[in-house]
Amino acid sequence: MRFSRFLGISLLAVGGSAAEFSESILPILEENACRTCHNSEGVASATRLHFPPKDTSADRWEAFGRSLARFVDRGRPEASLLLAKPTNRLTHVGGERIKQGSPNEQILRGWVEKLAGLPEAEFKSAQAFDADAPARKMRQGAVLRRLTHSQYNNVVRDLLGELSQPASQFPPEDFVNGFKNQYEAQNLSPVLFEAYSAAAERLARNAFRFGDSRRLTGCKEQTPACGAQFVRSFGRKAFRRPLDAGELKRYQALFASQGEFLKGAQAVVEAMLQSPNFLFRLDETSDPALKPYAAASRLAFALWDTMPDEALLNGAEKGQLSTREGIRLAARRLLADAKAKQALDEFVSQWMQFDRVITASRDRRTYPKFSRETAAAMTEETRRFVADLVWNRRNFMELFTAEYGYVNAELANVYGVAAPATEFDKVAFPAGSERAGLLGQALFLTLTSKPNDTSPTARGLFVREQFLCQHVADPPPGVSTDLPPLTEDKPQTNRQRLAMHASNESCAGCHNLIDPIGHGLEKFDGIGERRENLKLSFYPDRQRRQPPKVVELDLDTSGWVAGIANSRFQSPKELGAVLAQTPQCQECVVKQYFRYVAGRSENTVDRPLIRKVTGEFRGSGFQFQEMVLSLMANWEELP
Repeated sequence: MRFSRFLGISLLAVGGSAAEFSESILPILEENACRTCHNSEGVASATRLHFPPKDTSADRWEAFGRSLARFVDRGRPEASLLLAKPTNRLTHVGGERIKQGSPNEQILRGWVEKLAGLPEAEFKSAQAFDADAPARKMRQGAVLRRLTHSQYNNVVRDLLGELSQPASQFPPEDFVNGFKNQYEAQNLSPVLFEAYSAAAERLARNAFRFGDSRRLTGCKEQTPACGAQFVRSFGRKAFRRPLDAGELKRYQALFASQGEFLKGAQAVVEAMLQSPNFLFRLDETSDPALKPYAAASRLAFALWDTMPDEALLNGAEKGQLSTREGIRLAARRLLADAKAKQALDEFVSQWMQFDRVITASRDRRTYPKFSRETAAAMTEETRRFVADLVWNRRNFMELFTAEYGYVNAELANVYGVAAPATEFDKVAFPAGSERAGLLGQALFLTLTSKPNDTSPTARGLFVREQFLCQHVADPPPGVSTDLPPLTEDKPQTNRQRLAMHASNESCAGCHNLIDPIGHGLEKFDGIGERRENLKLSFYPDRQRRQPPKVVELDLDTSGWVAGIANSRFQSPKELGAVLAQTPQCQECVVKQYFRYVAGRSENTVDRPLIRKVTGEFRGSGFQFQEMVLSLMANWEELP
């Protein structure tokens, strides 16, 4: 059927309206979930096609529709990518989104023909539209963020000399976007507010239990003048900025009302620890007077996971944090401090989901080598591994390619190596082990498994979301996620059982993006121990009183990463080599750290910053510290 036959239909559909794209073509693309992959967090994030945000204005939608001319072949419209990809005439990671020969394809063909027929100058100018790079706007107002439990513990340690970690008793924090410090999860519930109040009372009482032995007041003599100075200096530390005149007056009045000097100091401490100015930190502001202090807080909580010290507050006061070079200089000082190592550990523990391994359970018959001690060793290995890359200034992409680990006796038993003389010594993986980087470590292989089996789907999903920053849609409502049961008369590998996903249209779209990744890691079981084949045990009776019948099956560990060229692999080592060289993975390291520091996912406005920092990260030879410095220095539009 000739291409031009559809022209009349398409022009009728799209030719007579000022909103011709958004009224006719966009609904088809949305109906077929094209946006799911073609966005900054989608599987197609590395392509040239990104959809604008859903709240984009009507005129920008039309401009976006015309910008699709970049995927149109003017000489051969029928061969245009805009038509060939969604219909899967050319191999498309998302498969056939628009059925060949359907009415929707006819409408899309008409749009392709319309774009191909634009005058040459208009055709070229239409392609200049960039959905990912709107003009960056200065953020207005203030951004306040509640202290995380980790930050609360660290702040009262540095402010009061308190080592009891009171926030460990607070209600648990929720993970959102992979982290516990995201805006949308930082509500202040009545239960948490009560916990703050009780903690403030207890901390203030402990601070002066033995007089001023912690030297919090800084007073040699307990005079009214020194009391006023205490309010000013302590308030500056607790609120991470100078107190204004009204605050000074109120807290000095509270101090004086107690009659006794130390009781006054205790009352001020208790009141300040319950103030929103203490519990919430100023992260961003358009107020010129507060901007340097917001920068000081952002630096301290990002790099130290605690409050600014005196030098940082003084730097804010003197205007030293008002330029990129000033920020970079301050950040270098912070990174050289031991607190920076503790802060990095907190980031890594959340990014790599240590909590899931620490609380994991395993079937003891299937995994007799797994214990609480083994789980703790898994997290310690990863912590030391990442810390070595960061603080010894190695190429951070060795996160995926390093052929060594940090092993103790428990892990040596899992990895099949000799236990080192010293706990968690650096140990080379044996030749032929096919282990490398995080993907070969027990932590990753365990947290992406089930209590009695591996989970190729969970492993593939983790790689997509944590290492490529690509969001995979949740299963449709009502879809059964149960796999065919294992039976003695029909034993199957996970690859065979998961084949049902490829044959189910409602499942295939997403599972084809994640299952093939997990299949390539099947040589490693649910605690990260290497295996040559799959052993299935079938017990004659439910009580397992008789020895099981063991069936051994060969494993097909061929895998690939849909959307990444030349990405076929058969082991963690080979997959790690693919990821280390992939721009999406390199940028994802930056995105993950940005999400942790910013307390939210990146948005359209942040994309120029992400790109710039990624470029500087790449230019430094992927030194993590340089990436941190770049992010801090370029956070705001500074001279």
